[in-house]
Amino acid sequence: MSEKIKSIIKFLMPVFFLFLFLVGCGAFQDSSEEVEDERIQVVATTTMITDLVKVIGGNQVHVNGLMGPGIDPHGYRATASDVTDMGEADVVVYNGMHLEGQMGEVFSELENIDKDIFVLEEVIAEESMLDSGDESMPVDPHIWFSVPLWADAADYVAHSFSEYDPENADYYQDNNEKYQQELEELDAYIRNRVEEVPEDSRYLVTAHDAFGYFGDEYGFEVIGLQGLNTQTEAGTRDVSNLANFIVENEIKAIFIESSVPTRTIESLQEAVQQRDWNVQVGGELYSDSLGDAEQNAETYIKMYQHNIDTIVDALK
Repeated sequence: MSEKIKSIIKFLMPVFFLFLFLVGCGAFQDSSEEVEDERIQVVATTTMITDLVKVIGGNQVHVNGLMGPGIDPHGYRATASDVTDMGEADVVVYNGMHLEGQMGEVFSELENIDKDIFVLEEVIAEESMLDSGDESMPVDPHIWFSVPLWADAADYVAHSFSEYDPENADYYQDNNEKYQQELEELDAYIRNRVEEVPEDSRYLVTAHDAFGYFGDEYGFEVIGLQGLNTQTEAGTRDVSNLANFIVENEIKAIFIESSVPTRTIESLQEAVQQRDWNVQVGGELYSDSLGDAEQNAETYIKMYQHNIDTIVDALK
């Protein structure tokens, strides 16, 4: 081998190893970035909706969830980056019914620019909506606590994606069919577990009145200390009246919520104990937000299984 060739090889070897290093570090990923860009870019508000969109959209969508685990949607205010993300997204999905009460102006602006928006409120029949009794919102927005209504929401999302992206309509419908089966199994599980609680013990007392659809669907009387909206405050009279109700009905347990401060339920427990009745805090429920993977409550189905197990085990 000539000295000239040897010198060329010596010169090129560092360049070759630099190339291998950059490939190993992922510096050349143009193709994968293009694949990601081809997916439908979706912004979803709550954790429940984020999960639903991921299930139905599958690998055809990229979902940016604005609210993480434990975030209360009633008081959530969109940040500047949230507004930018929604403006740049292909599709925005939200609950409606004033659940995201601080984001109304943002949604109005998105409608003005003809953004593709899926609003779960649109699929819920008026006769299925529960009255709120709250001036801040006309109807109860916590529709996910009725599994049959959540199945309707899944149908709506599948249909909406099919219209937006007709080439993949069969894919969205297949995902929905599988999910509908899982929801039927969840509904049966809930009903079977509820049977373990005597009918005269089916009271669900929580920090705020998020579980009306659960009570209506599965036969519980639901009492929330703060009403529907977590932005309202429970007064001393509210605590006293509910404490009397708990004693009169010999309710064994009350529940805290992951997205609501615990102080109101703790005050209620103290008021009950002052009336010589021992009421336990039965555990933590997920109401306006899912949990995370560490809590094994990062999906809608896992969240609901946790909730019903917590409720039944405390009250039966």
